[in-house]
Amino acid sequence: MAVPSGSAIRALALEYKSLEEDPVEGFRVKLVNDEDMFLWEVALFGPPDTLYQGGYFKAHLKFPADYPYNPPSVRFLSKVWHPNVYENGDLCVSILHPPVDDPQSGELPCERWNPTQNVRTILLSVVSLLNEPNTSSPANVDASVMYRRWKDSKGKDKEYENIIRKQVSASHAEADKDQVVRSEERRVGKECRSRWS
Repeated sequence: MAVPSGSAIRALALEYKSLEEDPVEGFRVKLVNDEDMFLWEVALFGPPDTLYQGGYFKAHLKFPADYPYNPPSVRFLSKVWHPNVYENGDLCVSILHPPVDDPQSGELPCERWNPTQNVRTILLSVVSLLNEPNTSSPANVDASVMYRRWKDSKGKDKEYENIIRKQVSASHAEADKDQVVRSEERRVGKECRSRWS
């Protein structure tokens, strides 16, 4: 493994402090180990008005030694059924792909990582991806097929939705373990919406 640069440690320390002072709504970040600035735990509440609403999903954000010149990786620790999440939990999103020209990928270089990106832009990309999966190059083909079937049927085909609802429900045990309180803010047939408290 490459030796972490001092500039990478400083950049991560500044970003971490910024997120502590001005958090991204719906996320919580903390260091897995106070001695290691290169591995963060991220907890995400499923965004409102999505199938993931009410869920509590955890992931590791692992930074390379030469950050911010190369992107971190994101691996969900919680089960997340999604077209852009591999079975092992690795997230596949353009913003986390290295800044190389790869005509085979179908991605434009401007869609890939660049050093002006940061943890805040990554977290916002994750929320966006949960709302609108990229099914043109799926990491989980089965989830992608189910998602398209669900979308084409305007929600009548429930297979995709049912898997996610089970994962959202299962995530409540982890939220309870982490002493995250869920509160009911929406009524009239909508599920509980989770929030940090």
